[in-house]
Amino acid sequence: MKKIGIACDHAGYEMKEFLVGYLDAMGYEVLDFGTHSPESVDYADFGHPLAVAIEKGELERGIGLCGSGEGMAMTLNKHQGIRAALCWNTEVATLTRQHNDANVVVFPARFISNDEAVAMLDLFLRTPFEGGRHERRIGKMACR
Repeated sequence: MKKIGIACDHAGYEMKEFLVGYLDAMGYEVLDFGTHSPESVDYADFGHPLAVAIEKGELERGIGLCGSGEGMAMTLNKHQGIRAALCWNTEVATLTRQHNDANVVVFPARFISNDEAVAMLDLFLRTPFEGGRHERRIGKMACR
């Protein structure tokens, strides 16, 4: 079975619940790092555990959500093993996989619909990394 992690704050809660159901129907085992209600919380409390699970090899990919997507993306990208990409359309979702080998897709839940999230998620999950000239660039991302 395919496995993926998901994390959100209160602003992403409704979309996260929708995506968990969608992924379950698609045959994914979803590790839900929370939040588990629409009560106000801090995105970092949920983003960091998702990032750690990916860094430890427990998951290959993840999904992050918050209101603008920015806070979750910034939190996730503090981790050396994470390449979190804030996506707002299908072209960006595709390019982040092809060129950046993103391992977490981040959605701005207040600015996109569930249908838009599904379209981007599907592309994110099925688009391969092109490698080649992009590998050199990926190698330069880590702090030295």
